[in-house]
Amino acid sequence: MTAQAATSLVQSVDWVAIAPPLIAALGGLLTLVADLFLPEPRKRLLGGFAVGSLAAAGLWLLLLLDGDRATFCLTEVGGECSYVTDHFTLVMQFIAIGGGLLAAVLSLHTVGRWRQESSKSGQPRGEYWFLLLSSVAGAALLPAARDLATLVIALEVASLPAFALVGLGGSRLSAEAAVKFFLSSVAATAVMLLGISFVYAATGSLHLTAVAHGLGQTPDQLGTLAQVGAALTLVGFAFKVAAVPFHFWVPDTYVGAPLPVAAYLSVVGKAAGFSGLILVTQLAFRPYAHTWGAAVAVLSAATMTAGNVAALRQQPGNPHSAVRLLAWSSVAQAGYLLVPLAAAGYAGSATGATPDQMVGTTVAYALMYAVVNLGAFAVAAVVAGTRVENRITDYRGLFAERPLSALALAFFLLCLAGLPPGLIGLFAKVAVFRAAIDAGLGWLAGVLAANVVVALYYYLRWAAVLFARPAGAQPPAAAHPHPSAAAPAPAGAGAALAVPASLAVAIGVTLLLGLVLSGAPQLVLHFASATLF
Repeated sequence: MTAQAATSLVQSVDWVAIAPPLIAALGGLLTLVADLFLPEPRKRLLGGFAVGSLAAAGLWLLLLLDGDRATFCLTEVGGECSYVTDHFTLVMQFIAIGGGLLAAVLSLHTVGRWRQESSKSGQPRGEYWFLLLSSVAGAALLPAARDLATLVIALEVASLPAFALVGLGGSRLSAEAAVKFFLSSVAATAVMLLGISFVYAATGSLHLTAVAHGLGQTPDQLGTLAQVGAALTLVGFAFKVAAVPFHFWVPDTYVGAPLPVAAYLSVVGKAAGFSGLILVTQLAFRPYAHTWGAAVAVLSAATMTAGNVAALRQQPGNPHSAVRLLAWSSVAQAGYLLVPLAAAGYAGSATGATPDQMVGTTVAYALMYAVVNLGAFAVAAVVAGTRVENRITDYRGLFAERPLSALALAFFLLCLAGLPPGLIGLFAKVAVFRAAIDAGLGWLAGVLAANVVVALYYYLRWAAVLFARPAGAQPPAAAHPHPSAAAPAPAGAGAALAVPASLAVAIGVTLLLGLVLSGAPQLVLHFASATLF
């Protein structure tokens, strides 16, 4: 009896289930070790190994499609599990690992350029890949977490390497951005940990479903403690998704970070934050849905409005205005992503809608956003190769220099705006609008519609610049009736400039995915009607 009891306390580990984040973590560790022994000329192989590790982690997800899995479970019968791979987990892990993979492809050019520039010869290239893969491992672990402790650990594993990645830009702006990002994130984490401790004190558990059960039976004397704990926990995740008023770190961080890191934060960092926010609202704090639903609705309206207004105020000629516009656009998109999540709080009283369907709409929108936003950053990285300031005015006449890059960026901007031919953006926005209507949030649907119209201006203004006459170009032949009098054409106007191979791959992959999803939007939108948990 004693031996059997001792044996029952040993937890079995499902290595197949935990393999995706584990592969990314081991890949990062091996990259760091290899960096110590490889000679300088061969260190360029580290990037290829990092990309291969993330590709392997992504392919492993295919082995998990056969059904739900759970591991790290309590030993008693029917015990809670800390790691679960279900439909929601796999989709969010796909976004995290796929986004990390594309960010790694973008990084190949950036890290390779560090090797060639004498001023940045000391940049830690091996450490860069280690930090990136470590952060991806945390982001992939987070959607599988089913207890608050694992959620916090995964969130910090995803965040801590990101602080260092931001600081690797090698400039004063990078250092400032990293410090601001670090201090604000640490403060948000401290608030979240305080909230989790209150929740644990009130419910006696950290597992999400057990917390929900405990909140439903909380004694009156602990009710206020539980409510404050839930609110503080949500504040921490609101910072991670850059919801107003916790968004102030975004523009400076994106500008100071290397462009691949900014792209990574805009997609994978946001996906990790939304994964945690979805899990705690839908599984742990469901008894408080009537409260957090209203709070998230207000946050959503404020976030999309603040992001769009700030994006409108960006002056095209200011330094880094293109990256700042993408940063504020990212804040606005976070507001759109919060709409279905707010609607999920009202789904119990909504006709023909369930919380799963509302959350599925957020997941579908996140998939669309990940593809097109990474593509936009890839084109921005191409332009930054010759125009370091990366102003919106630097994109003037891009079609004459790099026609394929210009067409790709125009498509990505139209997707973000929700205009044809970017049909996937249009369908995703319609799905978000419908979620608000189905939940009875007519006022939020009105705010959403107004913000979508406002955003058209800055997206279309940028897209129009791409096809304008390049700066310094001469008018058509009428201004120069004699060929001998014609001014020389601007550099690059006669032939398309070459795009670095890794950036071309990133642009090509995201453009292909965007076109496929626009042609068959049901590939993404079916998540809006799927059972995720």
